Amino acid sequence: MDAHGPLCVGIDPHPELLAAWGLPDDATGARELARRVMAAVGGRVAAVKPQVAFFERHGSAGVAVLEELVTLGREAGTLVVMDAKRGDIGSTMAAYADAYLRDGAPLAADALTVSPFLGFGSLAPAVEAAQATGRGLFVLALTSNPEGPDVQHARRADGASVAGSIAAAAGRLNAAELGGLGPVGLGSIGLGPVGLESVGLGSVGLVVGATTGDAVARLGIDLEAVRGPLLAPGVGAQGAGATELTAVFGRARRAVLAASSRGVLAAGPDVADLRAAAARAAGEATAALR
Repeated sequence: MDAHGPLCVGIDPHPELLAAWGLPDDATGARELARRVMAAVGGRVAAVKPQVAFFERHGSAGVAVLEELVTLGREAGTLVVMDAKRGDIGSTMAAYADAYLRDGAPLAADALTVSPFLGFGSLAPAVEAAQATGRGLFVLALTSNPEGPDVQHARRADGASVAGSIAAAAGRLNAAELGGLGPVGLGSIGLGPVGLESVGLGSVGLVVGATTGDAVARLGIDLEAVRGPLLAPGVGAQGAGATELTAVFGRARRAVLAASSRGVLAAGPDVADLRAAAARAAGEATAALR
């Protein structure tokens, strides 16, 4: 993020976008879209975030495109955040961790989005894999969709909100990791080979929507105490700008990786236009968060 700014470009080859780009709604179209985006932003932004479902819908050929995208990111020196929102228990969660977080796995990315709603402890295999391999997690905490508050704002018997308990659990893991000088994941998150010890961020980040308004403050969540990176979807076309980022993240804003998909991809299919849109978005994110 220091080198390229705190922008993560989403790669979402949904049918409407493929049609707008004049591409077929199949794996070949998804591949061409992904390649053009990477040609435009590879080595120029902190991260890209493929939405896994838009590739999986094309079966094994679509998953092969995801594998190619991981390789393109690695070659460009651009982080790949796999937006899969995986969540399960026991051996199934361990299998997801093997697929996305273990060295040598074809889909092994720099970070993975995960769901804690089977209980935060169910994420243990993914946490262990991320810490062991220097990768990271982004745990769903406060999402931008209108249905999210039904669960995330709910209060537990002890009075804590569900989102607040997720943030607190992530904070405890990061405190133990950083305090013990253990392996620090997301040395990837744009801070280079020095890792994250120098800035105090651990392997377990959160997904906190940039359009969630005053929810962080209203629920009493201390995002600084998380000491992990904060993935913020909703920037750009979804309505969040500098004012919203500042309102949501406050003093934790330097840990934010601002995610924009439609705001950049709408400029396609021309590579130069995509590159210019990403540069504008990165500049705006930097101005808001630094």
